[in-house]
Amino acid sequence: MTSCVLSGVTLECVQGDITRQPDMEAIVNAANAHLEIGGGVAGAIHRAAGPGLAEECRPMAPISPGQAVISGAHGLPNRHVIHCLGPVYGIDEPAEQLLASCYRQALSLADEAGLGSIAFPAISTGAFGYPIQEATKVALRAVAQAVPGLHSVRHVRFVLHAEPDLAVYRAELSRLATES
Repeated sequence: MTSCVLSGVTLECVQGDITRQPDMEAIVNAANAHLEIGGGVAGAIHRAAGPGLAEECRPMAPISPGQAVISGAHGLPNRHVIHCLGPVYGIDEPAEQLLASCYRQALSLADEAGLGSIAFPAISTGAFGYPIQEATKVALRAVAQAVPGLHSVRHVRFVLHAEPDLAVYRAELSRLATES
């Protein structure tokens, strides 16, 4: 399954590039604590957004695992970037709660800003080592629990870089849809 509707909110998963989601009002950055350019998602977003993103983020740093902050999108085709610091698996505990907090806080910030759509990468699954199966369950459950309380957000997209990760998200989304 690639999409489902929960409490009037469309959840979908696609394979692609998080920096190329022009129909999403916000994209989420799997950030580092200092909100600086890095590898993976953070590097791609900062390179696509340009140096203004780093300048805007500097006074907001550092952030803690599980925390999210919002900025403008600068050179990206979106209105905002929401920066989340996911947990480093096996180090930042309780990892599941911290990861779920990233998704809940990002949705809350998007909703407070009156945004209708948001795209997430698979937070913490790259260099931070969170196993994709576990991270996907945490992500989709956190979002599913948050959507009934959202007012403006009506579209949540999970953008997965690799086909194997997309397959995991599709399977978990199917499970979630049948449980609802």
